[in-house]
This record gives sequence, C-alpha cells and structure tokens, in this order.
Amino acid sequence: MRKIIYPIVIVFGLILLSAIPINNTHESSIQGVWELVDRYTYDGNQITDTIENTNGYRQIKMYSNDKVMWTRFVPLDSVEWFGYGSYYTKDSSLVETLEYGSNSMMKIIDTMRKFKFKLMIDHNTYSQITLDNDGNPMFSENYRRLE
Repeated sequence: MRKIIYPIVIVFGLILLSAIPINNTHESSIQGVWELVDRYTYDGNQITDTIENTNGYRQIKMYSNDKVMWTRFVPLDSVEWFGYGSYYTKDSSLVETLEYGSNSMMKIIDTMRKFKFKLMIDHNTYSQITLDNDGNPMFSENYRRLE
C-alpha cells in the first residue's frame, strides 16, 4: 500500500507546485517607479550628447497595470510639470496617452495627447527613445528603477 501512496502523493505535490505562479512582475516589465538618470541626443544611430540631471532636477515616472503618472521638479523653475494618463507596451514600443496634467503640460496635451517611443528595457533600467519619421533615434530619456 505504501508503494502506491508515496508515488501518488509525490505526483500530486508536483502538480500543485507547478500551478503556483512565479512572480516575475518586475522582470522586463515597465510597471513600477522610475527616476530619470540622463538624456541622450542622437545623430543617426550615434549618441552625440549626454545630458545629466543637475542642480536638484528630478523626474519620476510611475507605471501601474495600464496607468502612468510622471512629475518633474526643477528647483530653479517655478513652473509645475506633471501628467497622468494611460499607456501600453507592445513589442519594443511604449505609447502614452495623457489625459490631464499641470497647467504647463495641458498646453502640450491640447495639441498632442499621444506620445510614442521605442522602448528598451531590462530589469532595472529603461530608455524611451523618440524616433524621427524615418525611424532614426533623435533623443532618449533613460531611467533607473526605484521600486
């Protein structure tokens, strides 16, 4: 009887363990909190300039399941910058559609609501790259994961 029960218990246990989902939420997922590290400008496919954050400049982006919110702090500027909307990723693309934002951002949203980027992402960093009409990179924002 033991010879039959032990294999059945082991098989049943393996079946149960295989049904437990593995939590890979952050594995190459944009969901989380990100801080802007620097920006690149391009000439063709070559990076021609790196613009570091200076003088307390901070930009944070937060992505949930399908919503995005970002804020920018520039100590030497009294203009507020933030935006909120939805987003999706597909293949190597990130598309953000902003619904509302700060007064300064609403002026931009009134003329352009949807922002499309090439997305390069790994576990702790991502870059959103703006492409020209021919698909060449023009500039990028480069982020590191905070959470």
